[in-house]
Amino acid sequence: MNSASAIGLGIRQASSEVLAAALQGSRRDTLAAFDLASATTAGLVPQRPELNPPLWELGHIGWFQAWWLGRNPARARGWRADPDLARPPSADDALYDSSRVPHDSRWQLPLPDAAATRRALAGQLDQTLTLLRDAPADDDALYFFRLALLHEDMHHEAALYMAQSLGWTVDDCRWQPQPLAEAIPALQIEAGMLRLGDPGAGFAFDNELGPHTVSLRPYEIDSQVQRWADYLPFVEAGGYQDARWWSIEGRAWLAQRAATQNPLPPLPRYLRRAADGSWQQQRGGRWLALDPALPACHLSCFEAQAWCAWAGRRLPTEAEWQHAACGHTDSFHWGAVWEWTASPFLPYPGFVAHPYRDYSAPWFGSRRVLRGASFGTQPRLHHPHYRNFFTPERSDIFAGFRSCTA
Repeated sequence: MNSASAIGLGIRQASSEVLAAALQGSRRDTLAAFDLASATTAGLVPQRPELNPPLWELGHIGWFQAWWLGRNPARARGWRADPDLARPPSADDALYDSSRVPHDSRWQLPLPDAAATRRALAGQLDQTLTLLRDAPADDDALYFFRLALLHEDMHHEAALYMAQSLGWTVDDCRWQPQPLAEAIPALQIEAGMLRLGDPGAGFAFDNELGPHTVSLRPYEIDSQVQRWADYLPFVEAGGYQDARWWSIEGRAWLAQRAATQNPLPPLPRYLRRAADGSWQQQRGGRWLALDPALPACHLSCFEAQAWCAWAGRRLPTEAEWQHAACGHTDSFHWGAVWEWTASPFLPYPGFVAHPYRDYSAPWFGSRRVLRGASFGTQPRLHHPHYRNFFTPERSDIFAGFRSCTA
C-alpha cells in the first residue's frame, strides 16, 4: 500500500482533531489555487463546459460546507439525514447551488468580489471548526465534515485541471507528475471471488456501497500504468490515422479532434513533435522536452481503448482493478494518474442515494468509471474503493490507463 492510500483510508475514520487540521489544510490549498488564477488572468476564464469561474468555485466551496454543516439541522444523522429539511434562508443559494444554478449562467452572476468572498469563507470555516469541536465522535456525527473535506479536495484537483488547460504554471512540487520505473512484469491473477460494495468502517460515498460478490476469471494486468514510452510507439506507428483500432464512438471523437487540430494530425492532448522529431509536452503554457518515463496522461477513454486494441489487450474492469489493488498491495502500483476502466458508471445492487443526491445518481449510465488517483489528487482522496467517473471523451483530466488480458 502506498503512503497516500494509507492516508485516504485513515481520513475516512479520522478523529475530530485530524479532520480539523485537514479542513484547514484543504482551505489553504483552495486559496492558493485561487491566488494562481487571480495572478494569471485576474480570475477570468473562458466559458467552457469543463470549467467554472474561479470566483464562483471559491464561493461554491464555502456554500457547500455551510449547506451541509452550518445550515443543516439534521447533520448529526449522517447519511440518514433528510436533505429536504428546511434551512435558514441565504442569498448564496441563488449564486452557488450547483444543482440549481445553470453552468453557463455562472459567468454572468452578480458575485461578491474576491475580498468579500474570502471573508465569507473565513467565517464559514470558523463556524465549521466550532461545530466540529462540539460534535460527538461517531461516524454519523462526522459524516458531513468528511464529505465537505473531500468535496473541497475534489475541487482543488479540478483547479489543477483548469490551470493545465489554460497554461498556468503550478509551482507546487506536490502536484507534479513523477517518472515511473522501467516496464515491470505484469501480474498474473488467479480466478477468485471479490466482494464489492463494502469499503469498510467510517465514511463512504453512496456509489461505493451495495455489498455483492463478483466472480473473476484468471487474468493478467499491468503492474503500473502505461508510460509515454509505452504509448508513443502506437502514435508513431500511425495509430491515430488507422481506424482499425478505434471504436465507432472513438472514431467520431477522433474526427472532431482532427478538425480542431488542422493542419496537424490528431495527437494526444498537450503533445507535439518538434522540428527535430523529438516529442514535446505543454505544461504551464511552455513546451518542454517530454520525459518518456512519465505516465501517459490527458488521454481520453477512446485513446486508451485504441492503444489496447493495437497492443492486443484491453482495459480492466473496475472489479479486476480493485481485486488486483487490494490483493497485491506491494506489486500493484497506483496513484500516478486516474485510470480508465472498461466499466460503465452504474449503481451497485441495492443502491441508496445519500443526502447529497446529485453526487452519483444523475450520472449513472452516462459516464465511465476511473479508478486509483492522480498526481493532482489530494492524498486524502486515495482509496482503493473510490469510484471516479467522467464521460469518455474527457482528456483534460489527469487520466491514463493500464491494460489487461484474459
